[in-house]
Amino acid sequence: MKNKNYFLLFAIVFFANACQKKAEEASPITGTFTAMSYNVAGLPQGINSDQFPELHMPMISPRLNNYNIVAVQEDFYYHKELVQENHHQYKSKYFALEGGLGDGLNQFSDYLMLNYMRTGWDDCHGTDCYTPKGFTYSRVKITPKVYIDVYNLHCNAGSDSADLAARRKNILQLCKYINLRSKDNAVIVLGDFNCRYTRTGDNIRELLSLGFKDAWIEKERNGILPTQNDIPLLGVEVVDKIFYKSNSTIELKALEYVMPTTDFLDNDGNWLSDHRPIYTKFQFTLLQ
Repeated sequence: MKNKNYFLLFAIVFFANACQKKAEEASPITGTFTAMSYNVAGLPQGINSDQFPELHMPMISPRLNNYNIVAVQEDFYYHKELVQENHHQYKSKYFALEGGLGDGLNQFSDYLMLNYMRTGWDDCHGTDCYTPKGFTYSRVKITPKVYIDVYNLHCNAGSDSADLAARRKNILQLCKYINLRSKDNAVIVLGDFNCRYTRTGDNIRELLSLGFKDAWIEKERNGILPTQNDIPLLGVEVVDKIFYKSNSTIELKALEYVMPTTDFLDNDGNWLSDHRPIYTKFQFTLLQ
């Protein structure tokens, strides 16, 4: 009788543990998360008279904790201050050339980031060539069954003919890379594109041709693209953008596109960067 009771107890415990493990490994069919892009203006203080990173970077740091995935650009010189009150579990490793600045690209995440890689642009012009701008790639594990490829980028700035040519090549290089690495994956691309839909010299529409949607276009313009006529939509369109696309097993849907207002002001009412942060609240649905 003792042996029977022992084996019965063992079977019950084994079955309970198996059920618990199965429940822990099960992915939710649907869920939500937020993804933010923010150019934090981290050039050394004094280079730009309207930017005060020594004061503002420590103020930016804790405010990033409210978002699940954060992609920053121009994280050049004050990375320590930017992460000192940042509580994301996963952070990319800061990168800088010896005696110089890095690409300024970093990513903070509540989810595991796999295969984080940096790629420099093949083309640049002017002062953009002083830093190795480019894009980063990571495969983010949202749940045990939901993986999303995330790209963070900073394109060549400026608007003269050489700047435009370099930036168009940046976009084409990015699209080629996405086609090779992430063609059949669910993808989010966000960052400082330095592009405008209205500018005839920009080719930002190349991402739309790959099947991407722009969260701003979808949520703020009902899917209607601005006219490409060199008349900028000042105060409406910004150069920071968030693109996304689904695949056969993971459907991504933009629920919100938000440009935070008072959350990123200092005590005197000044913006913490010369860029406004933007974020999108996404819904994911596991289709299979």
